[in-house]
Amino acid sequence: MDIDLREYLKVIMKRLWLIILFVLITTITVAIYSTNSYQPIYQASTKLIVNQTLEMDQVGKEQIDFGAIGINIALIDTYKEIIKTPAIMDKVVQRYPELNMSAEQLISIVDVNAINGTQLMTIVARYSSYEKAAKVVNAVSEVFKTEIPKIMKVNNIAILNEAKMQNNPRPVNKQSNQYIMISFVVALVIGIGVALLLDAMDDTLKNKEDIRQIFELPTLAVVSKVKPKEFKSAKRKRTPKQVGDTPYVTTNN
Repeated sequence: MDIDLREYLKVIMKRLWLIILFVLITTITVAIYSTNSYQPIYQASTKLIVNQTLEMDQVGKEQIDFGAIGINIALIDTYKEIIKTPAIMDKVVQRYPELNMSAEQLISIVDVNAINGTQLMTIVARYSSYEKAAKVVNAVSEVFKTEIPKIMKVNNIAILNEAKMQNNPRPVNKQSNQYIMISFVVALVIGIGVALLLDAMDDTLKNKEDIRQIFELPTLAVVSKVKPKEFKSAKRKRTPKQVGDTPYVTTNN
């Protein structure tokens, strides 16, 4: 069966208002929902170093213990797991009640990263408020520094930098228009599909070609559709005659 694209185009143009209305309603609805549901997330971080790498030489001077460097790097993986345990987070909750967060909440927003091949590690906190994220990450870093000697029996943690307050922090999750664009495309496809479906379900005779195809008979005449404006204008052009009026002529004497 041959597909006449022109017929499809006629159907689409006929119901173009319906397609545009559906696309506008869908896109605007998704845009409003995306804007109202967007929650910015801010990130604050501190950097720590595992730095017990000095030993005393024969003359009493400190020198770098290269063997200890490898041990410290290996310890970072252990420290990453220790930080996100109640052993540290419970202490944070006790010492910093102003945070108003439980140990489970702290664990859920805190992450620990290690810089490969170095003795550095980064503690990161993500929250809907940058000020709260900075306070949390600073508190966790400080508690971890004081508690690790009790847990590991070694004092080799130093804080390189704390999270500082910012006037205009930028969220790490920028608002995206991806869902709005997707909703526009999907609504357009659905709108065109609905327009074609409505036309396929419409079994009325629209033109003489439909009559010839269904009844296999030729059409003798076609009554065109008269618009109300045309009907009124035609009525005005007619000059009505009153009953009893007769034409007459006058002669000049």
